[in-house]
Amino acid sequence: MSPKRGVAPLRRAEIVRATIRCLARDGYSGLTMKRVAREAGVSQGILHYYFTDKRAILVAALETVTTDLDRRVAAAQSRGARDPRARLLALVGACLRLAVEERAFWIVFVEFWGEMMHDRRLREINAALYERMRWLIGAVVAQGVRAGTFRRVNVLRAAAVILGLVDGVSLQLTFDPTAFRVAEATRFCGEAVTRYLAREAP
Repeated sequence: MSPKRGVAPLRRAEIVRATIRCLARDGYSGLTMKRVAREAGVSQGILHYYFTDKRAILVAALETVTTDLDRRVAAAQSRGARDPRARLLALVGACLRLAVEERAFWIVFVEFWGEMMHDRRLREINAALYERMRWLIGAVVAQGVRAGTFRRVNVLRAAAVILGLVDGVSLQLTFDPTAFRVAEATRFCGEAVTRYLAREAP
């Protein structure tokens, strides 16, 4: 029997959050439907109603942490100034803070990346996600170019560079938090992005 309509979205979200906890604790190799069901406090029958297999639940976990990141970035950008430089630095800061505040976020990504190397469909999902991220960052860069704040660049290429910087530093914060503090990381990433996009001297 299917769950009641109002309960279904909440239960699905609880299952995905349980999956994220399991991935952070046991990795994808240790993830089983039985463990997820136990972590979520549901029967395996209920679990299979929402997700057919491990791959489906891994994709759902990725979608959830990505949505959480989108929400954090939007909130950070809404609190500060609206100019392109401030919006870009807010994005960088939100991503880096997430690596410290929600370590499981990057663990989900790493587990997903490991599996996608052997699964064409997962690679397609990851490619689409990164294309979307490059467009979002590129839109802010393009706004700065139009305003004269940034130099003229290929905005999608610039977005790829910025995304690579943020990904790399975020991973270091996740797996080696003694390397530097998040405030320090935010400062030097912000400085690097600002220098990279700075207009040439006349």
